[in-house]
Amino acid sequence: MTRILLSSVAAAAVLASAQGALAQTEIQFWHAMGGNLGDSVNALADGFNKSQTEYKVNPVYKGSYTETLTAAIAAFRAKQAPHIVQVFEVGTANMMAAKGAVYPVYQLMADAKEPFDPKAYIGPVYGYYSTTDGKLLSMPFNSSTPVLYWNKELMQKAGLDPNTPPKTWPELGEMAKKAIAAGAKCGFTPQWQTWTMIENYGAWHNLPYATKDNGFGGTDIELKFNDAPRVKFIQMLADWGKDKTFVYGGREGKSTALFTAGDCVFHVASSGSAAGIEKALGGASKFGIGMMPYSPDVIAKPQNSIIGGATLWVLQGRPAAEYKGVAKFMSYLASTPVQAKWHQETGYVPITTAAAEATEKAGFYKQFPGRDVAVQELTLNPPTANSKGLRIGNFVQIRDIVDGELEAVWSGKKDAKTALDDAVKAGNEQLKRFEAANK
Repeated sequence: MTRILLSSVAAAAVLASAQGALAQTEIQFWHAMGGNLGDSVNALADGFNKSQTEYKVNPVYKGSYTETLTAAIAAFRAKQAPHIVQVFEVGTANMMAAKGAVYPVYQLMADAKEPFDPKAYIGPVYGYYSTTDGKLLSMPFNSSTPVLYWNKELMQKAGLDPNTPPKTWPELGEMAKKAIAAGAKCGFTPQWQTWTMIENYGAWHNLPYATKDNGFGGTDIELKFNDAPRVKFIQMLADWGKDKTFVYGGREGKSTALFTAGDCVFHVASSGSAAGIEKALGGASKFGIGMMPYSPDVIAKPQNSIIGGATLWVLQGRPAAEYKGVAKFMSYLASTPVQAKWHQETGYVPITTAAAEATEKAGFYKQFPGRDVAVQELTLNPPTANSKGLRIGNFVQIRDIVDGELEAVWSGKKDAKTALDDAVKAGNEQLKRFEAANK
């Protein structure tokens, strides 16, 4: 009898456990982060899942940023959209224009009665993904900004102080040439060249990318990045290419391999690359992180940088009750311990001031010098109309156009002025198409 009773109790416990698992509401989260970053995303979801029993976030890797966005659009049209999709910053205007598809984060948090304080977020990060009156549309997630990395060993071999990076582009050029003369294979290579060398160069020097506050003021805009300072800058890089002072390493993040292989002395790249670079080079002592150089003939001191990376957009089409779990997950991601850990593990910017302060208080920046540079750049000065960010329709296509034109410069097929003029002309056609489609 006792054995039968114990068996019954055990069976009841298993049944109750199964029913509890079945009762959990599953939240679908599609993202574009593979490798080590994918492991970090899985760890975030696992942490949330263990913190409560009502909801289970299921992170699903869908490929590149473009592939993830394309998959989410197709799923939405088929009425099978995930609750959350990670979209890179250049997709912001297109997501805003997708009427009926998006559940704005500010509205989500209010409807779910989740605590939400806009003032808790770092201004430039919050502002990029907000309406003109300050309402947050998507939740900042893996926000980054370009920083300067340098190889300390190659600096030392060239007789340069490995702890004193260049502050200006002329200084970087001189140091890079000395390193080449001392045997380095490459002086400087940029990552995500359209983002670093055109878009952020503009913000850093307080130059407009487009009319109407870089698109924040409306969709009927024209591109303006073929200005004299950027033409001069791009031509300078092309001229540097003749003696390997500048080396083009490919689109997006492909050029980082030149830096981590020990070929290039200097690398302007995402702050989110810090952890990967550290692992590849074998430790934080092997390289330095500093602010991007500036052109002193354009501006006396830098303005501020703009962000890259991606945010989490909530899609419509799911049962209303499930969105309470989505809101709770958003609150979890923005919490100070989670944000501080994410920032420290990856190099992405902490989206809240509290997370940055907690990281500093823990002594992380003393142990890993330079990992606070990204926040310093973003908050260097109050953002202007030229440095708040970019709200550009069909931005993915425009970046492809700019990439192609820059490659024509690097290969010697075009001079900088012709290439940037052509990029602006073709880019403006994309803007007209976007405006016409969203009237």
